[in-house]
Amino acid sequence: MTTSISDMRELGRRLSNWGRWGAGDERGTTNLITPERVAAAAALIRTGTIFELGIPLDGDGPQPGGNRINPIRLMAENGQEQVLPGGFKWADDYVFMPLQAGSQYDSLSHVHYDDQLYNGHPGTGVTVKGADKCGIHTQAKGIAGRGVLLDVARTRGVEWLEAGTAITPDELDAVVAAQDVEVGPGDIVLIRTGWRAKFLADHDPAGFMAGEPGLSLSCATWLRERDVAVVGSDNWAVEVMPGENPGALFELHMVLIRDMGMTLAELLDFEELSAACAADGLYDFFYAGPPLQFTRGVGSPINPLAIR
Repeated sequence: MTTSISDMRELGRRLSNWGRWGAGDERGTTNLITPERVAAAAALIRTGTIFELGIPLDGDGPQPGGNRINPIRLMAENGQEQVLPGGFKWADDYVFMPLQAGSQYDSLSHVHYDDQLYNGHPGTGVTVKGADKCGIHTQAKGIAGRGVLLDVARTRGVEWLEAGTAITPDELDAVVAAQDVEVGPGDIVLIRTGWRAKFLADHDPAGFMAGEPGLSLSCATWLRERDVAVVGSDNWAVEVMPGENPGALFELHMVLIRDMGMTLAELLDFEELSAACAADGLYDFFYAGPPLQFTRGVGSPINPLAIR
């Protein structure tokens, strides 16, 4: 499906959550993760097995340079030249990295258009000082609740989808049916395209970032109809790249983040989790993925966990 800029704006108006949680709201769809839904999700912890969904924060990541680089870690102290009472030695290190260098959340201040952020907050509030509204710190209580893995690649019977492959709402419905799982209000929905598996096989950052399979713009309606709280993927932008409209960039980002107020999780690793879900046929679990409290930050690195 090819869409135009005007179509994207009309879609955004139709799916908008502006004002739904009050005129001053900065959290968007994570408001759907209520205490009752978190408590219910705890019952999905059946064996206590933990799966880490974050990628390693090191120089072997997929960010080839430019605006974003892989993390650079430096030692401040290693203890080797210390002479202290009792033989005590200590080490410290620090990291230089973009907040979106690896597995990450996009905050609701990450993208905007027509000079407005989510809920009508002024886009001019994002300055060299950071975001005065909708920063990642507004999600500081954490993002935790019922997670659902939609394993598109496994359902198709492929290791990974090819770059430029657009996942449609009909395909999401087919995956839901094949997995015998439901998607509902407050869920954290994770889309496996196999793009992480491709990176692990190829170790080609430039190729990984050159394009990707992902959600089509039409999936915004699918997510809104089900009141999904957060959507994440094993690719770097959730949506298909190159995009469906050659005259625009990141249209799904604009609708999900700016209009619907939906936090996105990117560059996740579902390989171990995918195998476990396929083995026992259970695709829902307790998800725990708090962001770091970077005041006024437009994103945050994360190491989310799936607990089954």
